[in-house]
Amino acid sequence: MIKVSYEKGTIVVKSNFKLPHTVWDTRSGCYRCLPMFYKDLIDYLKLSGLDYEDTVLDLMPMQNFTCNLTLHDYQKEALNKWLQTRNGALVLPTGAGKTVIGLKAISVLNIPTLVVVPTLELVQQWKKELEDKFGIEIGTYSGKGHILKPITVSTYDTAYLRAEELGNRFLFLIFDEVHHLPSPGYANIAEMFVAPYRLGLTATYEREDGQHKELERLIGGKVYEIGIDKLSGKHLAEYTTKKIITDLTEDERGEYEKYHTIFTEFLKKKNFILKSPKDFRLLVMRSGRDARAREALLARNKARRIALNSESKLNALSGILDNHFGERMIIFTEHNSLVYAISKEFLIPAITHTTQKEERAEILGNFREGKYKVVVTSKVLEEGIDVPEASVGVILSGSGSKREYKQRLGRILRKKEGKLAILYEIISKRTTEIGIARRRRGTKSKTSK
Repeated sequence: MIKVSYEKGTIVVKSNFKLPHTVWDTRSGCYRCLPMFYKDLIDYLKLSGLDYEDTVLDLMPMQNFTCNLTLHDYQKEALNKWLQTRNGALVLPTGAGKTVIGLKAISVLNIPTLVVVPTLELVQQWKKELEDKFGIEIGTYSGKGHILKPITVSTYDTAYLRAEELGNRFLFLIFDEVHHLPSPGYANIAEMFVAPYRLGLTATYEREDGQHKELERLIGGKVYEIGIDKLSGKHLAEYTTKKIITDLTEDERGEYEKYHTIFTEFLKKKNFILKSPKDFRLLVMRSGRDARAREALLARNKARRIALNSESKLNALSGILDNHFGERMIIFTEHNSLVYAISKEFLIPAITHTTQKEERAEILGNFREGKYKVVVTSKVLEEGIDVPEASVGVILSGSGSKREYKQRLGRILRKKEGKLAILYEIISKRTTEIGIARRRRGTKSKTSK
């Protein structure tokens, strides 16, 4: 008889012959396979009529529960599409209710579930939503402690580190912000869990490095997508985007051209063409062994910093602040130095990765209550944090990637009757910022000068 068991993140198969997905382990004298192939293996054994003993699963005892959630039409459509295979990713804009779909999926399946999220803030948000809707205690696995329940929420980091321990305890995996899953290490979460049912949720499926293609193997790929434009006006706020073109000061222009020329001359001399993020990574790798490449890369970074942090952008920001006085606004930048400069110049609360959790919570709380009308941040509020609604967004730098742009736009799209959301993008004239902005697709825009 064939015996199938679970051992420290692998499926042990004691058989006299090789079965699909298995490889021979000479050290233990048995076949093994990745837990993600558990369902395929058992299905094969059943269809083949082979005698087997299966002791893989060690599930948490599950009580029957339901939640009374009403879904919008597009949410029903997304869930029904996923239920056809019970695998795959749903792509919906920020504010479109991805969490609600996840809660409904848990209710429909009613099986032990692990929700995997990127941040501690999201652990608490999911825990609260689950406890509110289902009225049961929800487990959490994170750096703050490990409490295992039939429905448990974990960070990606802890799910990865504890995969051997948790891999056979759940039948359903939900990956929030699933674009993180193909990252080095995190992919092992999907590989080392036996759970046959997998749901990915994200507003930004594609990755700049192309690794989103791995999601097909890990969870089943994209099964549903709806864009911002189809939901704006009814389910999300009506919005418009405006580009404001500014120029560098005379001193900034001279410095920019000097460093930009060093970079472009190196590329020409070496016949090095940058067409994709992969090409840029190759240049970074080359800089580790080539002093000229390192000099060129440092020059490129200096030129980019000058363009992103231009003094004229602060003047443009001043005008936006005047025009939208009293409205709730989020200002996005790439560099902390510009965050602090804006905070000091305009007396605006700042949030960066160095801001303590308690201070960040206080700032967002005051922003939510209307005590603060404006906050400025560098990359911190783009995902994984419940940000209070705002109607105006301003991007001063760092708007190159489509994912980053969509995340920032999503922060101002929560529905508010009679309010038009506006996303400003302030770009330095005759710099690489112009080309980057033109390469982005799929958003409405108006340009101001």
